[in-house]
Amino acid sequence: MHDSAFHLHMRLDHIGVITIDVPGEKMNTLKAEFVPQIQAVLAEARRDPELVGLVLISGKRDNFIAGADISMIDRCQTADDAEALARQGQEVMAAIAALPFPVVAAIHGACLGGGLELALACDARICSLDDKTRLGLPEVQLGLLPGSGGTQRLPRLIGLQQALPLILTGKQLRAKQALKLGLVDDAVPQSILLETAIARVLKGKKTLRTLPCRDRLLQGPIARQVVFALAKRQTDSKTHGNYPAVERILQVVRSGLEQGSSAGHEAEARAFGQLAMTRESVALRSLFFASTAIKKEAFADAEPRELQHIGVLGGGLMGGGIASVTALNAGLPVRIRDINLSGINHALQYSWDRLTQRLKRRQIKAAQRQQQMALISGTQDYQGFARRDLVIEAVFEDLALKQQMVAEIESHCQPYTIFASNTSSLPIGDIAAKAQRPENVIGLHFFSPVDKMPLVEVIPHATTSAATLATTVQLARQQGKTAVVVADKPGFYVNRILAPYINEAMRCLLEGEPIEHIDRALVKFGFPVGPLQLLDEVGIDVGSKISPILQQAYGDRFSAPEAVAAILADDRKGRKNGKGFYLYQRARFPMKRKADPSLYTLLGIKPQARQSEGQIATRCVMMMLNEAARCLNEAVIRSARDGDIAAVFGIGFPPFLGGPFRYMDTLGAAEMVNTLNALMQQHGDRFAPCDTLMTAVQEQTKFYTSAQI
Repeated sequence: MHDSAFHLHMRLDHIGVITIDVPGEKMNTLKAEFVPQIQAVLAEARRDPELVGLVLISGKRDNFIAGADISMIDRCQTADDAEALARQGQEVMAAIAALPFPVVAAIHGACLGGGLELALACDARICSLDDKTRLGLPEVQLGLLPGSGGTQRLPRLIGLQQALPLILTGKQLRAKQALKLGLVDDAVPQSILLETAIARVLKGKKTLRTLPCRDRLLQGPIARQVVFALAKRQTDSKTHGNYPAVERILQVVRSGLEQGSSAGHEAEARAFGQLAMTRESVALRSLFFASTAIKKEAFADAEPRELQHIGVLGGGLMGGGIASVTALNAGLPVRIRDINLSGINHALQYSWDRLTQRLKRRQIKAAQRQQQMALISGTQDYQGFARRDLVIEAVFEDLALKQQMVAEIESHCQPYTIFASNTSSLPIGDIAAKAQRPENVIGLHFFSPVDKMPLVEVIPHATTSAATLATTVQLARQQGKTAVVVADKPGFYVNRILAPYINEAMRCLLEGEPIEHIDRALVKFGFPVGPLQLLDEVGIDVGSKISPILQQAYGDRFSAPEAVAAILADDRKGRKNGKGFYLYQRARFPMKRKADPSLYTLLGIKPQARQSEGQIATRCVMMMLNEAARCLNEAVIRSARDGDIAAVFGIGFPPFLGGPFRYMDTLGAAEMVNTLNALMQQHGDRFAPCDTLMTAVQEQTKFYTSAQI
């Protein structure tokens, strides 16, 4: 049993310490083959006739158990296979829960999914106060539910009202939050984690803690109906029926409370099996695997250089955001250059506000806020820029200005300094055209708001060196971003597929469709916000700069509706100047934002919903999908997988569809071509299906081969 992930150490006081340490892996994850290992280690402990109890602890530096091994679920061929997997997990947990002596989980680091279900099967849980410690049941984010007893044990432990949001959202708790909810019995410094767990074993086996009176009342039949009805209403308004796991979680938790534990476990295993086979879960798991793989991938055959000092040019919204993720996420010192002092102060304020939010949530202390702010400094000239390894430029979208920035960096910095441009549409080759060292120039396109959007597009031009590419990708990862490498073609990838989608929404508006009706159609389809609200958020003026560049490169299918000019002439920039498609004055409930009726007058239209939400969504989404297929054909993206990741992480393409290419595979090329042809007859040539799709119909091919699925 040398290669077992579970090792028992019997102490002189007859307390067994079981260390969980999966050989050869950074993270502990639960696998089906561990069942006999767990049984063996429990049997070994029980050979001690004076056994007092057990402590479960991780042998890894920064995680307890990060969840179950997802590829194990992926290997299941049928719902019965996946159900059997859940039952197996349930049996192991039940065996631990039934032990006649106390078992305590000593948790440090990630304790998620199956890891938390294991901890819930113990008599008590002690966790470390470390920032790395997180507890949660994130299965719902993969279109599943906790399948090893989590839906049954969590509500009994912390009450229905507390447990439902955790299971329905997959939210992760820090140590103090977990303690407050009663999910853990104590939270202590890591240095005394083991001895605190041992002290808890010595207290003996305790019965389940009694819930506070209010929570007990909420478990009663009438209150329970209200809690479930409210949870259903809240989740429906967020998921629009697109995530089947949410509905099943409510049913399974309910059956356990109403019909008892064994019926609840039965329902949980059955639901787990069925959900594992749904199209939504398959798509969400594929995204999980793809994003894990892309984070490890080497995009260039060169070693990245170690970065020590970063520069940022421009202190606007993007510059401030980029400086913030570089200092606070990557922990690298950043110097911001802006010709105006107000720009520097604005950029510093961005980070100060982020840190103050963390301070209010008690995630950091005041001294840590000071320490982290000390990483960011500003200058109106190039003082302190000589030692910058990489400089990110975030100035206005003006080619001459960006070329001037390249020249200035080349004269003020080192020969090896990398110049990364955060441009959203200008070709990187053009920005590097007058450079002395074009091999050091690259594109690094962030999305707004920078601290929240997980994607960054990395754009090498024809002569960017492999070392520059490798180093830039490494920085993006240190900033906490998912980097996708795209070709240096106008609009790159994300804006190129986004522009026709937004243009189509504008055309629906000009045909008289109400603003809210258009946005609601796409939110119901699965996008986080509708296209017109998105344009308000990004800035109508910013969005309008991209279409002409794309139209010049790719022709009339990118021409923006004429109304855009009228909207801009009316000084409508969106949220930033409080004037756009929506009203921004004194909105008490920003989620219930109302459209600005004066826009209809400006455009000379009488709003009336004539098309169904489905018709509007189809029009907008088909424009995006057709363009995505072209991008793959032109090698703007390297693979369908990259295109899916970039669309989901960059513009919120519905994750449960797996991304544009997985969705096109689900529909099938023939269905795509038929839909586009019908739209072309109704609305014009911009819907003409691209050659890639026509070829896919003739050759009966898919974007993903069966080996990649």
